[in-house]
Amino acid sequence: MSKGLKIFLIILAILILLGIILYSTIKGTYNSLVVLDESVNNSWAQVENVLQRRYDLIPNLVETVKGYASHEREVLTEVTKARASVGGAQTPSEVMQANNQLSSALSRLLVMVERYPDLKANQNFRDLQLELAGTENRIAVERRRYNDTVRGYNQKVRSFPTNILAGIFGFEKRDYFEAPEAAKEAPKVDFSK
Repeated sequence: MSKGLKIFLIILAILILLGIILYSTIKGTYNSLVVLDESVNNSWAQVENVLQRRYDLIPNLVETVKGYASHEREVLTEVTKARASVGGAQTPSEVMQANNQLSSALSRLLVMVERYPDLKANQNFRDLQLELAGTENRIAVERRRYNDTVRGYNQKVRSFPTNILAGIFGFEKRDYFEAPEAAKEAPKVDFSK
């Protein structure tokens, strides 16, 4: 075998080995991004699941309150409108914004309820309030899990050299489910009315 042929075969073997290493690296990185992306999607589905539970409880809560607080139409209308905006939300960002509005409207509804001792004593209302409180806790847990999953995904997508492959394959940073600015203020309770 000639010396030129040996050098060619060695270079060819090195190139094949480098190709295999590059392919394995790209494949592993891509697959890990797919796994993380699906984890984020799964976490979001869980958030939507518990948000749907709250969405389903609201009509019963509003109807129960209507009988006792018929002159409080503004708050009841606000809750109904916020619930409708949740039903119409399409993207995760829209869902987050609509649910933040719904949370705000529900907190005003529950503050309003403080003015009606008979309503607070009603068994149906108490049961609904307990279910809603349990659902709110589930929402908080699922939001935290979603945000933890998004954090891991975003770290991977933004880390070098994965960020290069993520950009090539279209993996983009995901948004966190954050509380609105209004949530930083406690609802005002006024028993003077």
